[in-house]
Amino acid sequence: MAMDMGFESLSKKAESYEICFVPDNDYRGFLKRRVEGLEERVAGGVFLDTEGNTLGHHDGYPFYTIGQRKGLGKAFGAPKFVTEIIPETNTVVLGDVDDLLKNSIQVSKLNLMKYSEIPDGFEAVTHIRYNDPGALSNLYPLSANNIEVSFQANVKGVAPGQSAVFYEGNDVLGGGIIQNGSLSF
Repeated sequence: MAMDMGFESLSKKAESYEICFVPDNDYRGFLKRRVEGLEERVAGGVFLDTEGNTLGHHDGYPFYTIGQRKGLGKAFGAPKFVTEIIPETNTVVLGDVDDLLKNSIQVSKLNLMKYSEIPDGFEAVTHIRYNDPGALSNLYPLSANNIEVSFQANVKGVAPGQSAVFYEGNDVLGGGIIQNGSLSF
């Protein structure tokens, strides 16, 4: 489309997989430059495994993202992934790739577009991040501003604070902010 509209250089630009507003893709450096005293305020955080055992120390929770495997600053003998970030205690929880799987999420700050309310169990395709292909799910309203999304198959990479967007075919039903995710058997 960009080429058809006369934007040849834009049409040849590679797709961004990093933070688009950080020119050098160094989000840690970006945070350090923008938040005065950040390193001192968050230094000395703890890495825990999913059972609560201490695995080591880190430089501060803002420097990690859900799903991150590289750049943890430690070797653990096997690949470890950031599965949870707990800002209140400066804790980063590490687990295996399977620990990233979730089958439900809670979403708040709803912004409904197509309908004024969603019926209990409504089937939709839910996208949990940019460029996500989406996953078939059922929506369960919890209150006027909160909804539970139950995925029909596990999804990977649920990150609290990110957006979830619900679709019915090509129509956007609405969306909101992911609060948490869970895996139940």
